[in-house]
Amino acid sequence: MKTDSKAKGTWWHRMVIRVFTLVLAVLVFWVLGFFVDDIRSIPGPDYAAIEKIHLDSALVAQSETLAKHIAELTRQIDNQTEQQRIVGDSSRNLQQTINQLLELQKLGLQKSVAFSDTEQANFTTSLNLFLDNQRKYQQLSQTVSDRLERKQGLVREQEQTEQQIEAQRRPAREEYTTLRQRHRLKLAFLQLAILLPILALAAVVIIKQRASIYFPLFLAFGVATLIKSALVAHKYFPSKYFKYILIGGLLLAVTRLLVHFIRMIAFPKTEWLIKQYREAYERFLCPVCDYPIRTGPRRFLFWTRRTVNKAVVPSPQGEQNEAYTCPACGTHLFEECPACHTIRHAMLPHCTHCGAQKDIQ
Repeated sequence: MKTDSKAKGTWWHRMVIRVFTLVLAVLVFWVLGFFVDDIRSIPGPDYAAIEKIHLDSALVAQSETLAKHIAELTRQIDNQTEQQRIVGDSSRNLQQTINQLLELQKLGLQKSVAFSDTEQANFTTSLNLFLDNQRKYQQLSQTVSDRLERKQGLVREQEQTEQQIEAQRRPAREEYTTLRQRHRLKLAFLQLAILLPILALAAVVIIKQRASIYFPLFLAFGVATLIKSALVAHKYFPSKYFKYILIGGLLLAVTRLLVHFIRMIAFPKTEWLIKQYREAYERFLCPVCDYPIRTGPRRFLFWTRRTVNKAVVPSPQGEQNEAYTCPACGTHLFEECPACHTIRHAMLPHCTHCGAQKDIQ
């Protein structure tokens, strides 16, 4: 079988191809993300609408009314508590004033000095104000107590109403959970319905076009689609299901690779054979059985693949000047070239002297 050698290009060109392959994979992943995001934007079930169907509107209205009354009572209680605090502060100030006036009167009696009419009027006024404040304080306390009791009654009534509403919310939540799960599965199905055919097409193209010069394009497209499909499956499927999907995919991939490498060894392609033969000749080992090629100065040396460069050759090797057959497996390693009649490598496609090509089986 004849082979056509392909130019690999410089390292700079190869690096540019790898970089743009990665960029292409990112762009494909980005474009696929647009499709996935558009599908995710499909609206799902509305919990408010479902709850409205299951809940008794009269109970909901009653609960809202009770909440408003409780909030209003709370506001009134806070206002009256603040008024009560102000009246209490005023009463304490008046009490201090009365105590001071009584102390002055006591000192006046000890010194036989009577209260003046002005002082007596001030004392009477302060005492009347103090008594009025005490009455107001008591009235406010009673009002706060009444409203607190009313608030507690409304709170108990609201709790009972909320218990009834909560009992009606349970089936609403169950229905919403079921509908949401169905919606998630629907989104997953729509997304995978787009991604999986693209992934299958990419896999077929990659397998059939392995030798194509445009293989990096197909590879970037396939890898981006595979990653996006895996992310979608991981997002929408529970872990207990996703692990089986992941393991199943890995089993298929590993099995396919194993079969590929087994077939590569059993039915190798010409380019792989030539590469194997070339590396074996470079290490002076038989390409078939790895037995050392002991010719010329290397006739009495020993080496392996790892120690071939450490073996000290007694004299310059020169060119192979006679045919040679592996004594271990009988493979012809060096033979006479039919074109120029010099000794050439029997398992490589071209003669080193005249360049004549031969079929490699």
